[in-house]
Formats: sequence, C-alpha cells, structure tokens
Amino acid sequence: MHCPFCKAPETKVIDSRLANEGNSVRRRRECLSCSERFTTFETAELVMPRLVKSDGSRVPFDDQKLLQGMLKALEKRPVSLETIEEAVSRIQYNLRATGDREVISSRLGEWVMEELKKLDHVAYVRFASVYRSFQDLDEFRQEIERLEAPPSSEQQDKD
Repeated sequence: MHCPFCKAPETKVIDSRLANEGNSVRRRRECLSCSERFTTFETAELVMPRLVKSDGSRVPFDDQKLLQGMLKALEKRPVSLETIEEAVSRIQYNLRATGDREVISSRLGEWVMEELKKLDHVAYVRFASVYRSFQDLDEFRQEIERLEAPPSSEQQDKD
C-alpha cells in the first residue's frame, strides 16, 4: 500500500478490526518514510451479475443507481440512510446468491419493491407507480388495496 501523503511504497499495519458488520476489515497504517497514519478498508471483491433489460440489452449492475432510485422513492420519508443501505445490501446479496452471470432486470425490480414494502408503504407505492407504469388512479387504488389486505396464506408461507 502506497502512502497517500508521500507516495512511499512501504507502510505497516498498526491495527486491524472488523467493520461494516464483518463485511470488511478496517486497517490503521503508518508510513515507514514520513510516519503519517491513515486508514484503509479491505472488502472482498465479488462480481455482480449483469442485468438483462426488457429490450434485451445487457448492463452492469450499478449499486449507486439502485441506491439513488430507492432514495428517490423514500424522499421525505422517515427512513434512515443506514436502513436504506442495509436494504441495498440485502438486494446485492440476493443478486450474488443467484449464482447467475446475468439476471433479468425485472427480478431486481421485484426485490426492490419487496424491500420498499418493508420500509415504507408510501415509498413502495411511489416506486411501484413508476416501475409498473400506472396509467390512472384505479391502478393506484388497486395497489393500495393490496397493501391494506391481510396477507394470503401463500404470502404467510413465504415469510
């Protein structure tokens, strides 16, 4: 690891500890040349599957785009950034857990809707209205009625 201050190639690790719920390692380092200290984070680099869009095009998964979309749906709603980031992490886990090299983007959209439904019903309906291209108020009403309806026995079996 090169020193970010003097660019010297030799640094030593002073302290290491787990960070981000055990998903990364935080290391305090000291430069052997200038004695400046700095922090690095080490995480496993996992290849995310590509997304196959409805038009057949393939795009790389973009976690920032996912986060921004969820933030847009949750704008002015009482949900912390930490909670949103945890939901994004769960979606990323689901993507990796498929074991596939490509995932249909609609599957990702459904995972986002599931997470938003757990976090905030208003954000869920906002996202669903754009994602499912609601055309009129009746479609909004139907989605809200589905939210208000008691869970069916099939849904209870999933949980």
